[in-house]
Amino acid sequence: MAKEATLQVRMDANMKEQVELLYRRMGTSFAEGVRMFAAQSLCDNAIPFSVHLPKKETGQRIGIASGEFLVPDDIDACNEEISALFGGV
Repeated sequence: MAKEATLQVRMDANMKEQVELLYRRMGTSFAEGVRMFAAQSLCDNAIPFSVHLPKKETGQRIGIASGEFLVPDDIDACNEEISALFGGV
């Protein structure tokens, strides 16, 4: 008989309720979902889904910050764009 171990995880209570409801709707339990995650991790020898950071919101940019590496010949032509970035100041 295989040894069994208990895993305790702290998480936001609201998140736990939502994920338990989701798994029940899929006909299983959150605990079984965790066991499936562990089994698939071993099969893949990796985390069984893509892990990435969300794209950072950059907001408006001009010039070098927006990827343009040329300084315009007539810098005054950018005055409206610059003014718009600073709220029309």
